Amino acid sequence: MATNYFQYLRKEKMPHIWCAGCGHGQIVKSIIRAIDKLGWKNDEVAVVSGIGCSSRTPGYLDFHTLHTTHGRSLAFATGIKLAKPHLKVIVVGGDGDMMAIGGNHFIHACRRNIDIKLVVYNNNIYGMTGGQASPTTLPGMKATTAPYGYQEQPFDVCKMAAASGASFVARALDVDVPLMDKVILESFKSKGFSVVDAWSQCPTYFGRFNKWGSATEMMDRYKAMTYNVRLADQMQAEEKAGKYPVGVLHQEVRDEFCEKYEALRQSLQKKGGEA
Repeated sequence: MATNYFQYLRKEKMPHIWCAGCGHGQIVKSIIRAIDKLGWKNDEVAVVSGIGCSSRTPGYLDFHTLHTTHGRSLAFATGIKLAKPHLKVIVVGGDGDMMAIGGNHFIHACRRNIDIKLVVYNNNIYGMTGGQASPTTLPGMKATTAPYGYQEQPFDVCKMAAASGASFVARALDVDVPLMDKVILESFKSKGFSVVDAWSQCPTYFGRFNKWGSATEMMDRYKAMTYNVRLADQMQAEEKAGKYPVGVLHQEVRDEFCEKYEALRQSLQKKGGEA
C-alpha cells in the first residue's frame, strides 16, 4: 500500500528550501516510510534537529518537533526522552552538526545508550553556512575553508558510533532507496541509541567546488566508493581498500539508559529515598 506522505507533512511549509539534486528529501521520505510501516502515530513521535540544511527537516514534518541550536540537538533530545520516555525520539543532523560542534554530545549519547534514533545526513560539507569543510570532507576535496584541498583525515561516522557504544549502526546512500529504507526501519525498531550514516550529495557546494558533475554523477561517484557489507566475505582485500561498507554494520543488545534510570528511581522510592 502506498504511503500517504501528506499525513506526515506540514503542507503549509512547502515548498522546501533544499537545492535541486540534494538527497535530503529522499532521506526524509525513508524516515516517513519507516514511521508509517511501524504504525507510529504523529503525536507519538518527536523529531529534533540542530542547525543546517538537514536540520530544516522538523519544520516540514507534522510531529512534535524541535529546531535547536547548532550541535546541541542530542542534548535536547535526551531531555525529551527522559521526561517523556513513551515518545519515539528521532534526531536529524548533518555531518558538521553531529561530528564537529556536536561531536562530544554524539560520543556520550552513544555511550549512554539512551533510546534515541539518529539519522546523520552526511554530505561531506557544511551546506547551509557557506560550503566549509566538515569532519567528513574527503582528503584533497575543496571547500571554502580548503581552497587548495582538504588536508585532514575524515571521521568515519559509523566507526565513531560503534566505538562509542551505539547499539545499532548502519550506513546507506540516498541513491539506494531500498537499503536506506531498510536500515532506517531497522534502526527505529532497535532499542537503545541507533545511528544511520545517510549519505546525501550536495551538488551546490561540494559537487560544484570539486567538479563532480550533476547530482546523478555525484551519486555514481559515491556508489563507487562503497561496497555492501553482506558481500564483504566474497571480496578481496584490495577490492574493499579505501571504500566504505554500507548496510547494517554493528548491532548489539545493551542496557537502555531510560530503563536503568527508572529502575533506580523505583528502587529509591521503595527504600524511602529521594528520586
